Amino acid sequence: LMGVTYVAVAAQHPLAQRAAASQPDLASFLKQISTAKMAEADLATAEKLGMPTGFTAVHPLTGEQVPVWVANFVLMSYGSGAVMAVPGHDQRDWEFATKYGLPIAQVIEPNDDSACDITTAAYTQRGRLIHSGDYSGLSSDQAFDAIAEALNSKGCGTRTVQYRLRDWGVSRQRYWGAPIPIINCSSCGPVAVPECDLPVVLPTDVEFDGIGSPIKQMPEFYNTHCPRCKSPAVRETDTFDTFMESSWYYARYASAHNDSAMLDADANYWLPVDQYVGGIEHAILHLLYARFFHKLMRDAGLVTSDEPFKRLLTQGMVLKDGAKMSKSKGNTVDPQALIDRYGADTVRLFSMFAAPPEQSLEWSDAGVDGAHRFLKRLWRMAYEHIDASFEVPDKPLEPQAVRRKLHETIAKVSDDYGRRQTFNTAIAAVMELCNELARLDQSQQDAYAVMREGLTAVVKLLAPIVPHLSHALWLALGYKSDMTHETWPEVDPSALLRDTLELVVQVNGKVRAKIDVPVDASEEIVQQLALSQDNVQRFIKEVTVRKIIVVPGRLVNIVAN
Repeated sequence: LMGVTYVAVAAQHPLAQRAAASQPDLASFLKQISTAKMAEADLATAEKLGMPTGFTAVHPLTGEQVPVWVANFVLMSYGSGAVMAVPGHDQRDWEFATKYGLPIAQVIEPNDDSACDITTAAYTQRGRLIHSGDYSGLSSDQAFDAIAEALNSKGCGTRTVQYRLRDWGVSRQRYWGAPIPIINCSSCGPVAVPECDLPVVLPTDVEFDGIGSPIKQMPEFYNTHCPRCKSPAVRETDTFDTFMESSWYYARYASAHNDSAMLDADANYWLPVDQYVGGIEHAILHLLYARFFHKLMRDAGLVTSDEPFKRLLTQGMVLKDGAKMSKSKGNTVDPQALIDRYGADTVRLFSMFAAPPEQSLEWSDAGVDGAHRFLKRLWRMAYEHIDASFEVPDKPLEPQAVRRKLHETIAKVSDDYGRRQTFNTAIAAVMELCNELARLDQSQQDAYAVMREGLTAVVKLLAPIVPHLSHALWLALGYKSDMTHETWPEVDPSALLRDTLELVVQVNGKVRAKIDVPVDASEEIVQQLALSQDNVQRFIKEVTVRKIIVVPGRLVNIVAN
């Protein structure tokens, strides 16, 4: 709550409608986003669109005025159709604020005091409150309770829990599926099939006539006797929704060799799943059902963990000309043809580089060509080093600076692969590194050594994405081992040391300049350098500087009005 910098409302919200009555541009925008139907699962990755209403809302604790915007990611059908936006700590809000130049305030920092840069992305983890008045220093949980109590005492709000669960109808009138183990008796009603008669097995000698489930036309399957009163009865011919099987398959995989029980102790050894990767179209229902099943299995004593998955990555769709690829639309791209032309590594590289994994990927033949050119360039650069056929670049870089870039890249790629799972930025970082490696004068011994170290690291960093080329270059560089058994590159802290640092200079949260300052520069000198920049002066000359915030090693933010 302390990081709210704007409020977003749905197109159908009364405030949006009232503002549109006197603003034709806003009215046109509301019509545009109201007619664009979008599944809730797609909201997180869709382009963020919005317009200001001209209204402001009063922050219930600070009394500050925050602008009210209409945003296409707010649904009138959920809650009140209005949401508080905390761009410093919600990625969707961050993307919207970044696009429209709205303030981004950091009010949570990591508990372990690790680096946290909200100029590149929102910090979405729990932590410790900062810049939050009386609540600064509290943990996220402590602050939640304290702020809820403050809102309640001021009459501004109360705690509520919103449930979005609905009853789940699990029966399907189709052949494919697990039979529902129920026998319908005219005297006893629905009776469960005895455990000794489980599982109920679907007949295989069926004929499909295109009208309904064939087992509904098979009296030899459905005519049976009631397990309780032994009277003639009818076996249930509906089958279970396939979610009944797919919601716990991960646990069964861990007990696959047990033919006498649903799960065994092996399930507890392997669960919960460390990393789950799934399509965005399954991000709601499948995961909802999987969590439901897992907690049911926990309560039944089948598993001991509370959650099925430790970490989730929902991958986006592949688009062609703006539309989702599908056979019915005839807009699919045959990967085999591209593999035959470019090789599998090129196709893999493009797929990982074209977009973050959680966002939709727009297929581009030109993009595939670009990925192929990079791999050919890397191959050529490696063999020029191996054969000592390199040329001296026009403006060679200092080996020390390139080695620092190398170890910064190792650190970034390791973080992108592991914590952030942004493979496109990992590839971009390796491409930038290759640009700098190419500017080394390898006729100098120290530069040659840095190139060797750099190429060795590059093939390791790219190996998860382009394994074939990486392994070939690994052997060409003279290494005899199987690359898959090698350790991951490690950062040399001594290589990261600098004499100067580049700091971003912001005026009211917007980047206006960048400055190089000595590592040991005092805060006063940093402020003076920031204020002396020509572009900074342009934005402060007619206003009063109220505060200068220096975030050591990262940025300077000048607050002026």
